[in-house]
Amino acid sequence: MPVLSRAELSRTGVIFVALLFAICATSAAAREFRAADTQTEDYPTVQALRYMSALIAERTGGRHEIKVFHSRQLGEEKETIEQTRAGAIDLNRTNVALIGNFVPAMNVLAMPFLFRSIEHMQKVLDGPIGNEILGSFEPYGFVGLAFYDSGARSIYNAIRPVKSIADLRGLRIRVQQSELMSQMIRSLGAEPVELPYAQVLTGLATHLIDGAENNWPSFVTTDHYKYAGYLALTEHTMSPEVLVISLKAWRSLSTDDQIIFREAAVRSSQFMREKWRDLEEQSQLKAEAAGITVIKDIDRKPFEDAMAPIYAKAAKDPAAAALIDRIRKVE
Repeated sequence: MPVLSRAELSRTGVIFVALLFAICATSAAAREFRAADTQTEDYPTVQALRYMSALIAERTGGRHEIKVFHSRQLGEEKETIEQTRAGAIDLNRTNVALIGNFVPAMNVLAMPFLFRSIEHMQKVLDGPIGNEILGSFEPYGFVGLAFYDSGARSIYNAIRPVKSIADLRGLRIRVQQSELMSQMIRSLGAEPVELPYAQVLTGLATHLIDGAENNWPSFVTTDHYKYAGYLALTEHTMSPEVLVISLKAWRSLSTDDQIIFREAAVRSSQFMREKWRDLEEQSQLKAEAAGITVIKDIDRKPFEDAMAPIYAKAAKDPAAAALIDRIRKVE
């Protein structure tokens, strides 16, 4: 056995201690992140979060992973957004209309009749404008990671077919807990009723509300179509979903891990879009097979014209007005 000098023993000890500290630091940094989603286990957004978790676990050698709490296990979106902002929840998939109560730019994306088509929306969100919006979250306690699709939202009800604004008059329509959405329904002559997502089915079944507004998958997967037999393809909003991480959780990551999280989020967004397209088609077919009356021949211009007060109010904010103008100019 070789005999080590005192100097060599000292250097060996220093190296051993350094390695021990490195191992301990790596172990301490390893973490399971909690993600909230109000949708069911097989919903595209939940599947996308799990896909993201698998990518992160692979890239970090198992140091990090995401545990997804679906089906409102951590609460309704309004509550989970507040918990994410406080750092009690790490990641959150939410609709832009609700997080707009905290992040002003999100209210612009929720504006009715802003996007001309799903393709237009995706081009905006996948480009410089989308990146700038995601980069605007930090002052409000979040970091924007990626946008998920949410299709087009249309109005459905149990009372009568809606072919014009006049047909909406007096109907009690559920909206998200968002002042913008309430203002939109009020501008169309209906009565907005702000209800948490989980209470809509009961509201329809007990006639607390006459109808609601949402995309095809939400209309079907929640069984709303069993109580609301008339769906008007108003497609009034095409607001996306957004995936955020709390600023507290973000700052706990190393720079390299932050890059991994961002890249995994973007890849999960593409994964989600594929799943979404399939579910949207299946949902529409299921609703139509169940005898739902789908009103397609709608003159959208009066609906759009009714939004003038909403856009006039938004125009008072120079930043919002500029963003709306930029979005509309995207070809």
